[in-house]
Amino acid sequence: MTVTAGLLLLQTLAEREEFDPNTVTPGVIGFLATFGLALIVVLLAFDMVRRVRRTRYRAEIGEQLDAEEAEARAIARASADGGTDQPADSTSTDEPDLNDRR
Repeated sequence: MTVTAGLLLLQTLAEREEFDPNTVTPGVIGFLATFGLALIVVLLAFDMVRRVRRTRYRAEIGEQLDAEEAEARAIARASADGGTDQPADSTSTDEPDLNDRR
């Protein structure tokens, strides 16, 4: 059977069936499939937000550690040159700033 003959047979079978297109619904299976898909999307969104937040926090900590390392190198370089033990701007503390909410 060729493709056109198969399509013609399918068309004639479709014309013979009589049903009301307004009463045809996806039913319980369609509802469950849609609900499952929506649930998966919501869970993926929560997971994505968690991963993005974790990545951002890691970047902030990395920047903070780099700044502390640069400050320690500056102090070591100043003490090696015979300067003071503290850099000119020593306003930073080891305690985290609790009011800094980014």
